[in-house]
Amino acid sequence: MEKTKSRTQTIVIASILVVLAVVILVGVYLQNQPRRLYPGEVREYMGENMSSLSDIRDNAIRGTQNINQSTYRLTVNGLVSNPKEYTYDQVVNGFQNYEKVVTLYCVQGWNAKILWQGVLVRDLLNQSGVDPNATVVIFHAADGYTTAMPLSYFYDHDIIMAYKMNGLVLPPEKGFPFELVAESKYGYKWIKWINQIELSDNANYLGYWESRGYSNGADIP
Repeated sequence: MEKTKSRTQTIVIASILVVLAVVILVGVYLQNQPRRLYPGEVREYMGENMSSLSDIRDNAIRGTQNINQSTYRLTVNGLVSNPKEYTYDQVVNGFQNYEKVVTLYCVQGWNAKILWQGVLVRDLLNQSGVDPNATVVIFHAADGYTTAMPLSYFYDHDIIMAYKMNGLVLPPEKGFPFELVAESKYGYKWIKWINQIELSDNANYLGYWESRGYSNGADIP
C-alpha cells in the first residue's frame, strides 16, 4: 500500500515537473521571437505608464484563434433561468462598459500592466438569472480551453470580460473577441477567445491547466 502511494506521488510530481518544463521552454522560445508593434495603443493612463501589448506573450494550447465577428456568438447557459446567446455587438453595446488598469501575472515569471475595457461578468450573469444552486462559473474558449472560478468571485470583485486593451480592440492573438481579466489570479485563468459562460454546481471542476496539476485557486501571493 505504501509503495503504491509513493509511486503515485512520484508520478504526480514528475507530471507537474514535465508541465513546468514545457511552459518554460515555450516561454524561452516566445521570448526570442520578433516583437509585434501595435500602433495607436495607449501607453500612459492617468499618470501611470502602461506596458505594451507586445509585452504579453501569446500563450495558447492550439495557436491563435481567428474568430469571425459576424458569426460569433457568446452563450450564457447551465444553471440559469434564462439562457442567453449574444452577438459580439450585443455584448459590447448592450451592457455598461468599464475601464480599469490591471496587471496580468504569468506563472512563467513575466507581467504586464494594461488598460482594459469591457463589461462586468456579473452583469452578463444577472441577465440570465443565476440558479440558487450555482456555485461555479466555467468559461469555455474557441480552442477548447476551459477554466473555472467560484461564482462569488464575480460578485465580490468587479471582474470584467474585456474587448479592448490599451485602447485597441483585442487583436486575434490577444483573445478577440473577449478575454477574462481575472485580476488577482495567475494568467492561466485569463481565458481568451471566450464563447461560452456556463453556470455549474460542480465545485470540483478542473480546467485545462488545472487538470494538469496547476492550482485551481491560482491566487497571486
